[in-house]
Amino acid sequence: MLDVIRGWILGAWLFLLVACSAPPPGNTLHFWVMGREGEAVRALAVEFERRHPDIHVKVQQIPWSAAHEKLLTAFAGDALPDVIQLGNTWIPEFAALDALRPLEGGDTADMFPGLVEGSRVAGRLLALPWYVDTRLLFYRRDILARAGYERPPATWAGWRAAMARIREQAGPDQYALLLPITEWQVPVILSLQAGSGLLRDGAQWGDFRGPAFRRAFGFYLDLFRKGFAPALAEAQMSNLYQDFAQGRFAFYITGPWNIGEFQRRLPPAVWDEWETAPLPGPEGPGLSLAGGSSLAVARSSRRPQAALALIRFLAEPERQVEFHRLTGDLPTRRSAWESPLLRDAPHTGAFREQLGAVTPTPGIPEWERIAAQFAHYSEKAVRGALSEEQALTELDSAVDRILAKRRWLLARSPAGAAP
Repeated sequence: MLDVIRGWILGAWLFLLVACSAPPPGNTLHFWVMGREGEAVRALAVEFERRHPDIHVKVQQIPWSAAHEKLLTAFAGDALPDVIQLGNTWIPEFAALDALRPLEGGDTADMFPGLVEGSRVAGRLLALPWYVDTRLLFYRRDILARAGYERPPATWAGWRAAMARIREQAGPDQYALLLPITEWQVPVILSLQAGSGLLRDGAQWGDFRGPAFRRAFGFYLDLFRKGFAPALAEAQMSNLYQDFAQGRFAFYITGPWNIGEFQRRLPPAVWDEWETAPLPGPEGPGLSLAGGSSLAVARSSRRPQAALALIRFLAEPERQVEFHRLTGDLPTRRSAWESPLLRDAPHTGAFREQLGAVTPTPGIPEWERIAAQFAHYSEKAVRGALSEEQALTELDSAVDRILAKRRWLLARSPAGAAP
């Protein structure tokens, strides 16, 4: 009986201790994080809560596949969390909904300019770049060396010549490049490199029959017409890592998430035979996309200062280095790249170089729908279902229909501005 009483006393004492030390419920920050980043955030939040003992961070992980719809549903129901992770292409859409609070005091001086540009809408910083997913070349050094090249050429013409040489030496089931035809990113990257704005007249119309886009689209289609790349959709790719290890292709355009995957999945025989390089461009090193994720504060948050403090904490150079160690995601701050963990790591140097030449997609809320049209009409042109001219004409028409509401709003806006 005495042991039971002691147990009750001890339990009551522990309950009071926890109750007294825990922050009140009103000081809880709700943070929605996508995918595996949530586990890393929980680890980093321990230090934030040590610095701010009156604030508790409650992290909810959301699958990327459901994130966009869940965020829109939460906005409609006035149930957004205090802090939101947003894919960079989503920022204009949530800005148009007036769902985000401008970040006064968000320090961006140390960040890559192309990333910050994508986080601003109408001159206001609405999110703080958190990590970057830009794309560049992963390549087999040994295959390139056999073709007579020490590293990938920096121009389209040089890259095309290298691929032609690789294709000449390849077997019947080997190619120079693996390029899934259902992805929109590469044709968009090429067109931005060629100087196309993609849209014209205040982003009211498509500009896909303009000379810059035509040049890029023709170069893209030639990759398939000349047999440099097989016309495969992503679902038709059997095993990317096995095919790369077996030399079935020499080049692959992808992002930093694949550094760890290549290191884990490639056999030891090819560990020293692959490398990364910035993308070639029309006349020299080319642009890539300022992809990745940013952190934003919901306008509906009742704890905006605490939410901003958390965002600034996660964007500190030391936190970004630790976040990279936990996830492999690449930092948005230049100073974080001075850490030996990144500076001395294999395969990351090309990303540091590419980040100096990145640009966001057009900052309009319709972009996600427009991107889907890129994938649709690019695939039709690659497969021969449409001629190059037909694909460009129909792409222009489809995007013009998507932008019809934007034109309507602009025509009726006294300030001449649309979201």
